[in-house]
Amino acid sequence: MNKIHLRTGSFRPDVDARRLREAVQKTLARQEFPVNAELTLVITDDDEIRQLNRQYRGVDKPTDVLSFGETTFDVKASPDESAYLGDIIISYPRAKAQAQSAGHTAADELVLLVVHGVLHLLGHDHATKSEKRKMWATQDAIVSEMGAQVTITEQ
Repeated sequence: MNKIHLRTGSFRPDVDARRLREAVQKTLARQEFPVNAELTLVITDDDEIRQLNRQYRGVDKPTDVLSFGETTFDVKASPDESAYLGDIIISYPRAKAQAQSAGHTAADELVLLVVHGVLHLLGHDHATKSEKRKMWATQDAIVSEMGAQVTITEQ
């Protein structure tokens, strides 16, 4: 069983925890992750994500999602163990603003950002056009399966 640690803080009333956990589960299943996974998902504000972005990426501004993956995890873990994949940090205010700008709900934007973050933890990237095409196609399939009504644009 996958373990998803979720911290929503003051955004708890605005966040559908069940749906975000489902987005993680569907992404792991779609990617055929071979063992039980464990990760932490944090929904926070622009100030906290800006600090993390500055500290770890050298970019002094808020962003929508950050993924901090474990550099190694044991994909041969026993059935009662989990491979810790890492942490996903999402700015709720940024997600809400992006959703409004794109014409869909903040809940659907959160699904997209969770899927995006998990894919990064699993090694996906979008640094090249080819990688981006592959990652966006994967995101689109999972987000559509979740019933989220989003148009995937620039992340």
